[in-house]
Amino acid sequence: MRYRILTDSTGDLTPELVQELDLTVIPMEFTVDGKSYRNYPDGHEMSAKDFYDLLRAGKTSTTAQINSHEFTEWADPILQAGEDLLYIAFSSGLSGTCQSALLAKQELSEKYPDRKFLVVDSLCASMGEGLLVYYAAKMQQEGKSIDEVYQWLQENKLHLCHWFTVDDLNHLKRGGRVSSAAALFGTMLGIKPVLHVDDAGHLIPVAKIRGRKQSLDSLVAHMEETVTEPEKQVIFISHGDCLQDAQYVADKIREKWKVKDIVLNEIGPVIGTHSGPGTVALFFLGSKR
Repeated sequence: MRYRILTDSTGDLTPELVQELDLTVIPMEFTVDGKSYRNYPDGHEMSAKDFYDLLRAGKTSTTAQINSHEFTEWADPILQAGEDLLYIAFSSGLSGTCQSALLAKQELSEKYPDRKFLVVDSLCASMGEGLLVYYAAKMQQEGKSIDEVYQWLQENKLHLCHWFTVDDLNHLKRGGRVSSAAALFGTMLGIKPVLHVDDAGHLIPVAKIRGRKQSLDSLVAHMEETVTEPEKQVIFISHGDCLQDAQYVADKIREKWKVKDIVLNEIGPVIGTHSGPGTVALFFLGSKR
């Protein structure tokens, strides 16, 4: 039975991968300077570069989750066309989008009783969510059924490791992730926090590192602690308009392991609203988060 994989733009997948993997991506909304935009994978309403330039110029951004009505508008035509649907959602620990999908599922399952509509709370963010979607789509291309892919996602999502560092603490302060005092003193002392996404899908500060290069090295050190069979893995790295720093992390990984591939992409405006310019994030499969 044919099925479609649906996800949201917080997965920060490249437009090339979206096309190659035949994905349907719901663009989430962000608002800068009173004007709202959609975060499409190809950035045609606003590019990530333009977005980060606005943040650097002192503009602020807010984001909105996908509501159940909007979700229904995306899902209904897929089910109506006779396809089953597997939706891989942005972490419920960071957004209400997954809950909106479950509400829409309830309504649409009554309308299309013969169709399968499965929802996976990824408990992931940025290209961590994207990497989970990537594995699901590759399994689909190999001929795995919707139930087999769903089962694999549920069993493996808590092995999707997220490690990242931010360059500017003030964006985390605005999102309530660090206190005003911590942001002020951390900035004065050149502190670069290292954070990860935990088993509940929440953003958790783990360490305070002095200096940018040391914080980037720390990401690779954390990967070394838990990565499983790196030579069989595709590694994802996302960044907030700081390609050189992301490339530095990629080079460090290639020095240590012969990984299958490394994919780099920018962090889109929805995640970037909360992490800011200069964020570098590393994603891989490990023994635990």
